[in-house]
Amino acid sequence: MNEVITMILVFLTGALLGIIFFGGLWFTVKKSVNAKLPALLIMSSLFLRMSITVIGFYLIGNNNWQRLLLCLLGFIAARSLVLYVTKIIDEKQLTLNKEEIHETQS
Repeated sequence: MNEVITMILVFLTGALLGIIFFGGLWFTVKKSVNAKLPALLIMSSLFLRMSITVIGFYLIGNNNWQRLLLCLLGFIAARSLVLYVTKIIDEKQLTLNKEEIHETQS
């Protein structure tokens, strides 16, 4: 039973790492459009996101391939979750922008 709880926590930690990585990527892309130094923002974000992810996988893996695999599955599952959530956010923002443009033209 204890092993099952550990594996669930490993999967959830992988998902958290994925949310940090892919959510950070989405946030960086959104902010880089208006940044004064977009290349610096993108490179520093990449370094930070990769560092967090690699350190997280190293600590979670703990020389155990099953843990590493579950962490990777959580990471990949988080990618789908972040894509779904950010698509909804972008669609709402686009709808609001269209309504603002329509109101100013009226």
